[in-house]
Amino acid sequence: MRSATAQDSDAVFELSRMMAITFDVNRRAFMLSYKTILESNGGHLLVAEISGLIVGYLLGFDHPSFFANGSVAWVEELAVFPERRRSKAGSHLMADFEDRVRQRGARLVALATTRASSFYKAIGYEHRADYFRKIL
Repeated sequence: MRSATAQDSDAVFELSRMMAITFDVNRRAFMLSYKTILESNGGHLLVAEISGLIVGYLLGFDHPSFFANGSVAWVEELAVFPERRRSKAGSHLMADFEDRVRQRGARLVALATTRASSFYKAIGYEHRADYFRKIL
């Protein structure tokens, strides 16, 4: 596991397109966000590599909060190529993210999922809330 670099954008783009179910991922918008995330203080873009190939990524953020008596972290996106899902890449990305945000003072990690509840339960997460959204 490592932090993503500018050179990883093509692989991350392909994974993000594969993961998206609501939106078609636009390359131009993706690149603007990618650059912003790489330069942000609270953004974490991590990649998993096997034999020099990127097989997964995690996009997450941490920020201050009141309710947790410290910062909280949010996993926005976690994607692993389907043929690599049994490689533990997703578990390793989550563990690396947890370590990084813990060092930055995060007290909890939260996320929303529509297709991977059993994965998150298997790595110690519990269902705590419902997720709402409004497309703007």
